[in-house]
Amino acid sequence: MAHRNARTTLYARRLIVQRQQAGWPAARIAEQLGISRATVHKWINRFRVEGWDGLHDRSSRPHHSPTRTRNDTEGQVLALRATARRGPVFLAHELGMAASTVGRILRRHRVMPLRALDPITGGPVRRQQSARRYEHPRPGDLVHIDVKKLGRVPDGGGWRLHGRSEEVRGRKVHGRALGYDFLHVAVDDHSRLAYAEALPDERAPTSAGFLRRATAWFADHGVTLARVLTDNARVYRAGRGWTQACIDLGISRRFTRPHCPWTNGKAERFNRTLLDEFAYARPWLSNTDRLAALDDWVHAYNTQRAHSAIGGHPPITRLTN
Repeated sequence: MAHRNARTTLYARRLIVQRQQAGWPAARIAEQLGISRATVHKWINRFRVEGWDGLHDRSSRPHHSPTRTRNDTEGQVLALRATARRGPVFLAHELGMAASTVGRILRRHRVMPLRALDPITGGPVRRQQSARRYEHPRPGDLVHIDVKKLGRVPDGGGWRLHGRSEEVRGRKVHGRALGYDFLHVAVDDHSRLAYAEALPDERAPTSAGFLRRATAWFADHGVTLARVLTDNARVYRAGRGWTQACIDLGISRRFTRPHCPWTNGKAERFNRTLLDEFAYARPWLSNTDRLAALDDWVHAYNTQRAHSAIGGHPPITRLTN
């Protein structure tokens, strides 16, 4: 399709050829169509060389692109995207390239954006429109807190290693199901600095102890917590231990809108990253092995992982107070 300012369309070009074949002089054709004689001769000559197909629009892409990324490098980008399922910022950091270059390569090969892909299967999926993004101006102004239940891994590995057989699904410990680990997470709204612990439950005393330890951990990094944002679970709304811990620490409580988990978006996004890049990133041989690696992964998340929402830098770089 011709651009909106083009003086000739496919129909007009055919008309030029038809009138020339009828014996019209080039000057008269140009006058009737409001174009130059050079344009008339251009389309007539192209018709003589290529026929009617030569009158169609051509791509404006240059014949040679000496500065274009090499094919083998593009192959590395596409291969890493397929295996890691990560965005241009992460891929650029891993391959030593500019994020803009990686983005152009993905668009050139029509790679679907991550928001359109299922994080587990990698297949296309329709998602709801995301909520409007916000950010507090200083570290500690608001910390998102959430709990993520994570199924325990049986000794010797689970279904991700051995398949979904009844033997694997029915493994028990002392006659009881393996149950869950409760991952308590705290994510700073400004810096995205994260703290996480795997605890046996999500009751008020356990959650209060987590808050006290998280506050001390953030304080060691120079961050003083002013507010915490949680969902509307009873432990946060009416739990005495949680309420008393907030009073003792001088922390104000904030709650998400009912039935709107995306309000606590920083913690929800961290949970998704934790599942994709840690908990389900590889098969584990035991639950003890996975829990032992949690602290190292969180440390790498805070100090090494490129975060797209903060310009491709790790969260630790945003601590200014």
